[in-house]
Amino acid sequence: MISAFANAFRIPELKKRILFTLMIVVITRLGAAIPVPGVDASALGRFFRQSQENQGGSMLAMLNIFSGGSLEHLAIFSLTVMPYISASIIFQLLTAVVPQLSKVAREEGGRQKITQYTRFATVFIAIFQSYMFARTFEHPEGLPMFRGLKESLVLYPGLPFELTTMVTLTAGTIFMMWLGEQITDRGIGNGVSMLIATNILAKFPAAVALAWQLFFPPPEVHAQFTPIHFILFLGMFLGVIASVIVVTQAQRKITVQYAQRMVGRKILGGGQTYMPLRVNYSGVMPIIFASAILMFPPTIIGFIKVDWLQRMMALLNEGQWVHMSIYSILIFFFSYFWVATVFNPLQIADDLKKNGGYVPGVRPGKPTADFLDFTMTRITFAGAVFLTLVAIIPIWLSKAWSVPYLTASFFGGTSLLIVVGVLLDTLRQIETHLITRNYEGFLKKGRMRGRI
Repeated sequence: MISAFANAFRIPELKKRILFTLMIVVITRLGAAIPVPGVDASALGRFFRQSQENQGGSMLAMLNIFSGGSLEHLAIFSLTVMPYISASIIFQLLTAVVPQLSKVAREEGGRQKITQYTRFATVFIAIFQSYMFARTFEHPEGLPMFRGLKESLVLYPGLPFELTTMVTLTAGTIFMMWLGEQITDRGIGNGVSMLIATNILAKFPAAVALAWQLFFPPPEVHAQFTPIHFILFLGMFLGVIASVIVVTQAQRKITVQYAQRMVGRKILGGGQTYMPLRVNYSGVMPIIFASAILMFPPTIIGFIKVDWLQRMMALLNEGQWVHMSIYSILIFFFSYFWVATVFNPLQIADDLKKNGGYVPGVRPGKPTADFLDFTMTRITFAGAVFLTLVAIIPIWLSKAWSVPYLTASFFGGTSLLIVVGVLLDTLRQIETHLITRNYEGFLKKGRMRGRI
């Protein structure tokens, strides 16, 4: 693997792409250190540092991880590219269910129009989210996520601060969206995903430091865990990462046979290939959808001072059995919902039939579509079970074992799935460049076995 990284810098084009990506990453980290005018960055930083060790998986804790620590001082990149991702998901779902948008997407230049609509929607979502951020930091009293706060977070609250925050955070989101597109075009990997993964990894050293204090605290502090626990946690960490990689790469290969065709005096076609169906077809989307739905009601109801609503929302706090049950059900639902929206077995069966392909033992047309739908339903169940377990692990570690949420988030959940997926995709692209230029890639031994 070390030789593969060395070979990557021997290819001028690949070296240029890697260095360009690193330069963009540096720019995003600089933007994550510049606070919005009017916010008391020192007070906000103190609050996050005090609550970091005992804060559960609240919305602020999760958003702070995704922003790479930008939220700790309300930096100009605090929203990151999450509004763009939200808009992309919305239009991807609308394209699948709205006939007019589906027709536009199939037309020449239709994808560019959908991308343009997505950018406009990103601006509106960013404006709304930045306004909510401004109002939240102006009036944090009474909100569960700010329990224990004893000082003001905004120096001069009011309309000027709200407008400044909205303009600054929206401009930061648009700039990050542009940087992500530059990485996709001129760098390595998917730009938007790369920026999110970079922000998450930026909090990894802090997570390691908190974990080290749990096992090896200063002499005057009693250790919460023993060195035996350290070995067990390390094994669990490596095991979860290995499981995520295996399930992310896992596929069910459907054999597809193509009939031979006579064109003039030549025989074309024929042969056998495979149709890969991914076990985790929906990726990290079900966890994102489920988390967003469960975060929204407590945030809104936190501003409503009604006792019975507050008691009801307390059941949705992370670690409560009601929250865990609803969270698991939503992950299962969105796993199947995403597959039903994106995976179209009727269209796949029709394309196979037009190109002379068929699944051995299954009649072309609707029987093939039913077979693909049945197969996808079974493997999606396995993927949904895995996603549920991975999503629950950080909550379980945080509540049952009092592990800081920042540390627990790297044992599973959305953060780990995104980082593993982005790293695998980036390594795959680098390996493609290496193999194209006759260099050995990262999977030298596995590829040599495949040749034998």
